[in-house]
Amino acid sequence: MMAEAKSRILIVGGTGYMGRRFVRASLALVHPTYVLSRPEVVGLDIEKIQMLLSFKKEGAHLLQGSFDKYESLVAAVKKVDVVICAMAGNHIRSHAILQQLKLVEAMKEAGNIKRFLPSEFGIDPDRMEHAIEPGNVTFFDKREVRRATEAAGIPYTYVSANCFAGYFVGGLAQLGRVTPPTEKVTIYGDGNNKVIWVDEDDIATYTIKTVDDPRTLNKTLYIRPAANILSHKEVVQIWEKHNGKALEKVYLSADNFLDLMKGQSLPEQIGMTHFYHIFYEGCLYNFDIGDDGREATELYPEVKYTTVETYLKRFLY
Repeated sequence: MMAEAKSRILIVGGTGYMGRRFVRASLALVHPTYVLSRPEVVGLDIEKIQMLLSFKKEGAHLLQGSFDKYESLVAAVKKVDVVICAMAGNHIRSHAILQQLKLVEAMKEAGNIKRFLPSEFGIDPDRMEHAIEPGNVTFFDKREVRRATEAAGIPYTYVSANCFAGYFVGGLAQLGRVTPPTEKVTIYGDGNNKVIWVDEDDIATYTIKTVDDPRTLNKTLYIRPAANILSHKEVVQIWEKHNGKALEKVYLSADNFLDLMKGQSLPEQIGMTHFYHIFYEGCLYNFDIGDDGREATELYPEVKYTTVETYLKRFLY
């Protein structure tokens, strides 16, 4: 009996921070892989052009399409089975979450999509109706895309990947840093709330594994690697152990953290709001997954994920 063919996957935003990882994970897991290329954006951007050509060399198919040309979106999605969107949604780079509504309409018209994975990969927006301003806009927009997807009858998987290691682990979760501090570290509150830290390449691998898995159909996939469910203080201690140097600890209360937000730019305030919910509220791990969710490491134990300890060792000299 022949094995069932793997789904054809279209990556939207394939040259972005997460998008490029989804492309490579899809190729590594031997899926027919398609990348949406927007010619009006690429233009003279040599890095994007070279990245797209490298994808093509590795076996990906490039499809021209644009959110400004609806017909091109319909034509692109008709060629595939699964759509994964990796549009920026963090406000620091850009915020294009609601553009996905055009993609939802295109998939509804095409009528052939077996699975849609919208651009999320962070905090579960359906658990953040209580989020404070101005960071709540991110969750408003993601919920709007979710509800539109469901209303259109498009099968989906939502992925809640928690804290990206690149943004959070390397800098020991210090605002404005992605490499470890050398003398002093700010601890949020008492530093004891559990946080979930996940390597971006692992996020991509788990995400691609869901697309043909009936267990994740119309479910939320939560990525919770057991060794990476650590408090802020525990992550700092791991770095100190391997670096051989204790850092001065400055404990920042919730009220003082919120005061720091005042006067910051809107993108910075939005990011700081998310920090507040993660570190002061413990929003990533203060709930049970429930029947509407699945946990990635339980579904795919064959994936050897990167631990926080291994990740931090990269920064040793």
